[in-house]
Amino acid sequence: MKMTLHIDDELLARVMAATGAESKTKAIDLALREVDRKATLVRLAREGLGLTPDELKDAVDPAYDLDEMRRRETPVNYGRKSRSR
Repeated sequence: MKMTLHIDDELLARVMAATGAESKTKAIDLALREVDRKATLVRLAREGLGLTPDELKDAVDPAYDLDEMRRRETPVNYGRKSRSR
């Protein structure tokens, strides 16, 4: 659908840079989809999935071990890189 919009140029440029979107249309589409995804997650968190505690337990793979997954992750160093002298 074609339409005329008034969009903050700097905001759109930041979204394109942050997402790697190659066009304004792709950046706007991605942003709209992300807002929709987040709204769905908020709704599900508020309303729940309609499952009992036992059904929730059955919905998770018994082999899933979050602590083990965290132990196997490669640590990420955030912060400034050291300067070479």
